[in-house]
Amino acid sequence: MVSADEAALEWNEVPRIVAIGDLHGDYEQYLKVLTDAGLISKRGKWTGDDTHLVQTGDVTDRGPDSIAIIEHLEALKKQARRKGGRVHTLIGNHEAMNSYGDLRYVHPGEYAHFTNRRSASLREMQWEYTLAQLEQTQAETLATLDLEQYRQEWEQQYPLGWVEHRNAWMPDGEYGQWLLENPVAVMVNGSIFLHGGISASYCHMSLQEMTDQAHQELRHFNPQAPGMIEDPLGPLWYRGLAEDDEQMLNPVVEAILERYEAERIVVGHTPTGGVVWPRFQGRVVANDTGIAAHYGGHEGFLEIIGDTAVAGYGDQRLELPRDDAGREDYLKAVMALQPGNEMLEARLQWLQSPAAGSSDPEAGAPPAEDEAGGAQAQGNEAEASDARAAGVSPDICR
Repeated sequence: MVSADEAALEWNEVPRIVAIGDLHGDYEQYLKVLTDAGLISKRGKWTGDDTHLVQTGDVTDRGPDSIAIIEHLEALKKQARRKGGRVHTLIGNHEAMNSYGDLRYVHPGEYAHFTNRRSASLREMQWEYTLAQLEQTQAETLATLDLEQYRQEWEQQYPLGWVEHRNAWMPDGEYGQWLLENPVAVMVNGSIFLHGGISASYCHMSLQEMTDQAHQELRHFNPQAPGMIEDPLGPLWYRGLAEDDEQMLNPVVEAILERYEAERIVVGHTPTGGVVWPRFQGRVVANDTGIAAHYGGHEGFLEIIGDTAVAGYGDQRLELPRDDAGREDYLKAVMALQPGNEMLEARLQWLQSPAAGSSDPEAGAPPAEDEAGGAQAQGNEAEASDARAAGVSPDICR
């Protein structure tokens, strides 16, 4: 059970904020970024004093060491608190997927983490249950199956450790309970941090209401009506703030910031190809640089001190431009730190083209398999339609 202090969603007068994006089971890269940011020692202990670290979700999937990252973050929470700092871990779409059983992107190493001497017998029980279900619902199909071949295919889908992994991520399991202690979003010194983004469809909700609804849906997941946690316009999945036409969406961004009395929104979820990328005159920061090896191993983090936002790349620091006019020089400076990064080169070409005022380039976009059940593109189109219809209406977030 988290304390009222730990559950607070709004913090002010914080001396320093560091935000890191998606980690996807890459423990080594995670440690490198925290070291670069001056938050941990060589032994992995907190050295950030009164800094607030915000991890914006998607610790899980793609890589083998999600549990190691979660456990380290939990240890850092206690260490940071003793120094006056805080560690905020937010809900990403992949944590939610692990909870409600969408395991398409679970790395085999994750299952291996849960394997023990009882795993074979637990899987055998799962196999017997599967056969019983087939007998009850598809008896004719079962009678025609080559059971030996079917068993081999079944074991590929349900490896050793699958049962334990599933139990651990259920709402009453160890990591399911951990997930339910995390909020959807926090606001620190006027900056809102969350995984996907806030769309016009959800900006009427407070940050607390988003968290409460996500927790409710995770506790009582209904695959027939999954709700906000699977909605492509919901705060775990929405990509519009990181991808969509800035000119068209600008009225919505203004309305959202006014509604929450915020200065900026910082999001993960949408890989940028290696750059902490400011949008909407710096009022939105796309902060999923692709830290994990699966996305290129691009180390990067956002640091906010006072009214200055800085991107960290290794031991180098680059202040984020305060308006869109400064983005080209900033991007060139990032490219000098990452020679040969083709995704950044494509972003520069886009930035120098007449299309630069529209949607961001696809160079750093996630692979198609990461779409929300194929609905993500439709979701972005719906949000763009929302922006056109809403204009600057003061009621858009009410």
